[in-house]
Order: sequence, then C-alpha cells, then structure tokens
Amino acid sequence: MQVDWVVGARARCSVFILGLGTLLIVSGCHRAPSADVVATVNGKEIMRADLEKIYKANLDQSQQEPSTEQANIVRLKTLDGMIDDEILQQRAAKLNLAASDEDVNSKLTEIKAGFTQEEFEAQLKQRGLTLDDAKRQIRRGLTQTKLINKEIESKINITDAEIADYYNSNKAEFNFIEPQYHIAQIVVTGNPPQQGAGPQARHAPNEAEAKKEIQSIRNRVDSGEDFGTLAAQFSENANLAPNGGDMGFIPESKLKGDLEVFNAIDALKPNQVTQPLPVYDPSVPGHKLIGYAVYKLLNREVAGQRDLKDPRVQQSIRQELRGRKTQLLQTAYYEKLHNDAKVENYLAEQILKQGAQ
Repeated sequence: MQVDWVVGARARCSVFILGLGTLLIVSGCHRAPSADVVATVNGKEIMRADLEKIYKANLDQSQQEPSTEQANIVRLKTLDGMIDDEILQQRAAKLNLAASDEDVNSKLTEIKAGFTQEEFEAQLKQRGLTLDDAKRQIRRGLTQTKLINKEIESKINITDAEIADYYNSNKAEFNFIEPQYHIAQIVVTGNPPQQGAGPQARHAPNEAEAKKEIQSIRNRVDSGEDFGTLAAQFSENANLAPNGGDMGFIPESKLKGDLEVFNAIDALKPNQVTQPLPVYDPSVPGHKLIGYAVYKLLNREVAGQRDLKDPRVQQSIRQELRGRKTQLLQTAYYEKLHNDAKVENYLAEQILKQGAQ
C-alpha cells in the first residue's frame, strides 16, 4: 500500500509538473508586444512608427497642436483605419489581387503630373513621407480598390425592373419645376492625395499649389483631353471622381447659392468648361477656402417631367441604385472580414490602463 501511495503521488506530481510546463509554454507563446507594436491583425504587427507617420501626415497644419486627449482620439481612429486596411490587404493577398509595380508607377505618374519634381518632393517632405512611403500607400490604395471591384462591384447588377420601380416611386424627382444644370467638377486642394486617411481628414489647402494644379488641368482640357478621365485621376472629391466628376442635375435655385459659380456656368454652352473658381466650405461661416475647381456644363434642362425612356433618367437611376447597393454590401463585407480576423489593439489597452491609474 505504501508503495502504491508513493507511485500515485509521483504520478500526480508528474501530471502537475507537466501541466505547469504546458502552462509556461502557452504563456510564453502569448508574450506581451514590444512598445513598438500598437496592434496585430492575424499576427501581423502594426508598428507605432507607421501610426505616427500617418497621424502626423493627416494633421491639419492650420490648427494648433491638439491636447493629449484629442491627439489620442485621433490616433485611435487612425489606427482603426490601419487595422481595417490591413484586414483588406490580407484578404486581397489571399485572392492574388495585390497591385503590381506597374500599377503603382502609373498612379504615381498621374499624381506627380500637377507638380514639378521639386514641388512634389517638397510636398512629401512637408507630410513627413519618403517616396517609398508614398509608393506603399499608393499600392495599398490600389489593392483595396481591386479587392472591392472583384468582391463587390463586379457582383452588382441593376435590372430594368429595379429602374422602373424606382422611377414610379420617385416620379416627382424627375419633374423639374425649374431649370436644371447637369454639371461635372474637378476640385483640388494643392496637397498630394493621402492614401489610408480617414474620411474625416481634411488638410488646409495649399492655395498657391491648388491654383497652379487646377490651371494645369484646365490647360489639358483645352488641349483635348477628356474631362471625365482627368476628374477620375485628379479630382479630390472622392464621391464624384469615380464617375468622372459628374454632379448630376442641380436646380437653378440651388446653383445660385454660389453666384460666382452660377454666373460662370450659366454663361457656358454644353460641353464647355469654366475657368478655375474658388471652392468654399458651406458648413463654415466666412467663406473658408477649401480648394479650387473647374466645372463642365454637360447639359441644361428646361422645367418639366422627364420620361422613363429618357436615357439620362435611366443612367441617373442606375447610378443611384448602384451607389446604394455598393455602400450596403461594402459595409457588410468589411464587418464580415473584421469578424473573421483576430485583432489585438494594444494602443487601446494601453490608454485604458493609463486612464485607470
């Protein structure tokens, strides 16, 4: 009996030691990250230096330095964007949709077209970015676009029945009670596009560069280049650029809200383009300048009901329905990818820990 007890005790001790060893091994696999790591996505580290670079590049230089609390809020939002982007990049890599070097160099050439080499380098330096940083951001942005085109855009189909249903439910929308102006726009701020920036980020305009860039674009239109293609390449209105800057039909009374723009557009014939005009933020009193733009008058419509057979009506409805479906499916797609990913946000944990002390 004594022997059995000793054997049993040794066996229990061995199990305990084995369990402790396993625990130590598991604990060793979940080491705390270094201070240089602010998050991981499926084990891929997001570095503090990269977060700080994007954070500083997106700061509005016209404003005073934010408080510690405000700065950390912006950092958390920026990091959220970086996490979402990394999730998309990993998904794109899995589907072999990463942008090629040719894609990146082509896009870089488009971006640099409005600047001399010296001016472009100065803009990068102002944002604390190197050429490699810019190429990396461009690659990620193009990769994201390829992923969304493959996973979302290519799967959206708008039927004639859907167009007819929309028209019948919104017939008054196509009854113009006043003249309408069908306009396209190209707007610039003079700052290089910031890949990976959140939609809330808006830089103070570089007025001199904006004037020079918009005039350069206007000259290219005069030389015969397609307005819509230039808008897709250079316009900084992210909602309109993919559609060639098409603003749709705008009522005369609404257009008169900015008399300078109205007078310039009203003097045009269809397919003519305005000279560069200042663009102001309508939400800020006192005419806060946000950039410069040129406008193309696509068509001018008299008052009256538009029929469903009108190709322009069908195209307008098709764009509206496609935009709605894209927004819905894209939101759901992002959520699904996020749910499937293993994300550790160490910056958030650190801020919470500091706040509790």
